[in-house]
Parts: sequence; structure tokens; C-alpha cells
Amino acid sequence: MRLSANSPRSDGASWPDYQPETHNAGIVHLGLGAFARAHIAAYTDAALAVAPGNWRIIGVSLRGTDVAQALNAQDGRYTLIVRGEENRASVIGSISHVLSGPGVGAYALAAIVHPACHIVSITVTEKGYGLLRSGGCDPDHPAIKADLAEPHAPKGVLGLLTLGLKRRFDASQPPFTILSCDNLPDNGALLRAAVIDFARRAHGANLAERIASEVAFPATMVDRITPQATAQTRTDAALATGCDDEAAIETEAFSQWVIEDNFPHGRPVWEAMGATFTDNVRPFEMMKLRMLNGSHSMLAYTGFLAGKTYVRDVMADAALNKLVLRHLRAAAKTLPPIDINLDTYAQALAERFRNRAIAHETRQIAMDGTEKMPQRIFAPALDTLEKGGDTTPFAFAAAAWMRYGLGYNDIGKTYPLNDPRANEISAALSHLSTADAIFSAYAGLPGLLPSVLKGGLFAQQVKACLQRMLSDGVTESIAYEAANLCVSHR
Repeated sequence: MRLSANSPRSDGASWPDYQPETHNAGIVHLGLGAFARAHIAAYTDAALAVAPGNWRIIGVSLRGTDVAQALNAQDGRYTLIVRGEENRASVIGSISHVLSGPGVGAYALAAIVHPACHIVSITVTEKGYGLLRSGGCDPDHPAIKADLAEPHAPKGVLGLLTLGLKRRFDASQPPFTILSCDNLPDNGALLRAAVIDFARRAHGANLAERIASEVAFPATMVDRITPQATAQTRTDAALATGCDDEAAIETEAFSQWVIEDNFPHGRPVWEAMGATFTDNVRPFEMMKLRMLNGSHSMLAYTGFLAGKTYVRDVMADAALNKLVLRHLRAAAKTLPPIDINLDTYAQALAERFRNRAIAHETRQIAMDGTEKMPQRIFAPALDTLEKGGDTTPFAFAAAAWMRYGLGYNDIGKTYPLNDPRANEISAALSHLSTADAIFSAYAGLPGLLPSVLKGGLFAQQVKACLQRMLSDGVTESIAYEAANLCVSHR
């Protein structure tokens, strides 16, 4: 029997504490991957149990049909397995249905234009938006280019949002709130600038001005480690629910959501699952991007190249464990004042990384490095330079990322880069074998390394680390770095 609205309830899982089908959808979510189902859908499920309302979610899969096929066959139900000291299973009922397939752009547009839609939330990863960190949309991004060519038949995020808003305004309907839940610095403001820029290019100044004055783009910080589902995930879901579940996912017990409280047209009571509402998300966002995400990137590149499949394997390695803790301390020093004990936060992050129940692949975290490195590694490196601090941890992380970009490990085994600029990187690094040449190739890629980091002390540190990785191997470089750390702290 497959999990569905009519499944008999077993005692091995908790089930929705409300009748999902009695609630209409008020949220359209673009990019309904595992993280969205472990995070915003779980928060919305908890909210509906406490304060019933028309806040179920219509999911949109922009790049594939697997999630839609699995969830639609199960009436939107799926099992969320929380792995910790004890595993817990919950059947989530907050998803109404999922749109996908060749006509997904038109289906999604109809959903966000519908007056019942009050929030369009988004998790498409950093590369999915097509925006510039300097502000505005990137006209060279494939989705932006395609939607600018056919603005009345969009398939990308910015195209859908702007045409959806235009049609709402044309019909004298209030706009929806746009809620980015991706790891972007100042994600609300950055997305706002990109939507306004796209609207101006595609539909004219009047629409851009209305969006600027009437549409809310709350900032958010999201945090919940969510590895890819496995056969074991599905087996455990079946044991807990008594049903086959092709959409089951797993996650850690920890979950955090900090949200700017700017929802003119209403929202679910996400506080029911512990969401924090504030007027200033930025300190929390910087804390997470630089400490959790920054150390994640560092350990992913070094760990993957050293043969560590999972984050937990990285943390079980004494040398790598020390380097992760070093990175956490260095990142903490770059943060603005925040009402959180950063030492305690760093210790908690390390414990989360060590969680043996979570199989979070280093390969998965290493994806899309060109989209992640600027805010996770380069920004704190710049701040550290300005303060006269030690940039060694960030230089080591940058060197590991550059070494990873060669596309082969120390024994010559190749792997795909899984980066939106993979072809560009591979072409730039072709036949290069020295740290100086590799660093120069990366420095020559537009819009990546800040100019201040292309020379001076930071560049010297990166090249020294990179040359050691090339000559001695990544594992030996990790051991050297950890030993040098021990010496410096005696």
C-alpha cells in the first residue's frame, strides 16, 4: 500500500493533527526539493495543526518530474524522518500538489496569479535565480535570457514572479509576498533588486515601480541539514508508516528559521515550530553563511579530496576536525554583534556535523562552488584582512576549492564539478600544474575573486596551501595544516 490521504494510521509515525484536504493552498513554492520539504513544509504543517487556515502549499518542480510524480500519487503526503539520538517519523500533510513537466511554466503562472496565493516562497539554490550580487538580474543567465526573449511565456524564477505580479496588478488584485529561503546574503533585498530589474527590462518602468513600492520581500535565514534520501530512508519510512513512500526524506533534529516579519497579506503561524520573527535578519544570516556554510564548504572540498564520503567521516578525522573548529573560530571573529554566544553556536555546529545518523555527502556540499564561495569564504576573508586578522583558514579553504576544480583527486580519479561554471573552470585550468598558474586562472574568471584577494598576503597564502596540496597530496596537506595549528596554539 502506498502512502496517501486514505492510509490507515500506524503508531510508528505521527500524522497530521488536522484534516489537510479541508484547507486550501495559500503558498506556491518554487523548487520543492528535499530541503523545502524538511523545512518550510514542516513548519507549515506545524502551523496548520495549531491555527487552521488556507495555507497549504502548491509545489513547483522547475527542473524535473520525479518529486511531482511521487508526491501527487500520495496526495501530497510524505514521511519526514528526523535522525538523532532517536529517530522520529512524521507524515507531513501541508503540500496540496506539485506542478511539473513541459507546461510547468504556465501551470506555475496560473497558480501564483490566483487570488488565493498570498506567498510565493523559493528554494532553487544560489544558481537558480539568475541574479547579480552587485544588484539586478544577470542577462547572460540562461533562464533570464530565455525569459527576456519571451517575457509572456516565462519558465524561470524571475520571469514567473514578474509576469505573475503584472497579471495580479492588471486584475486589480493585491500582490503576493516573495520569500526567498536560499543561502544568499541579504536574500530579500537581493531578490527584490533582481525582480525589479527584470520587470523593467521585460515589461517596462511602470511595473518595476509598482513592484518597488508595493511588493514585500522579507529576508530569511534557514538552517536544517538535509541529505539526499536513500533506500534506507524509504525502508525506515515504510517501517514507521506501514506504507510505501517514494517521497520520504530525512533530516537532522535541529531546525532554525529567522524571518523578517513583513507579510502584508498574511502568513501561517510558523512560530508553532519555533520560527523567529525579527526586524533584522542580517546578523543571523551572516552567522549561518560564514560559520555553518563556510566551514561546510571547507570540509567538503578537503574531505572529498581526502576520500571522506560523509561529513561525519570528516569530523571523525582528528586533523580535519581541528581545521573545522579553526574555521568556525575564524568566521565568528568576522561577525557583527549578535545576541548569541558564538562559542556555544560553534560547538553546536561541530556536534551537528558529527551526527552519525546523518549521511550528508561531501560531494553534495561541494556542488556549485562558484555560487557559494563569494559569501561563504571570500567575504569573511576580506573582513579579516581589513581588521588585520589571520586569513589562513580562509586561504586554506580557497586552496582546497581550487584544487577540487582540477576535477581529479590525488590518485587520478576524475569526478564531475557540478558547478554552473564547470566548463569555464575546466577550460581555464586545462593543462595547468602549478599553484601560481592555477591561482592566476581562477583570478582571471570574471566576477569571482574580489580584486583585493587577487594579490598580497591572501594570494600568497592560497598559493602556498595549493602548492602543498599539489606536491604532497591533500591528505598530507591537511596533516601539515593541523600540525601547524597545534604549534601556533602552544
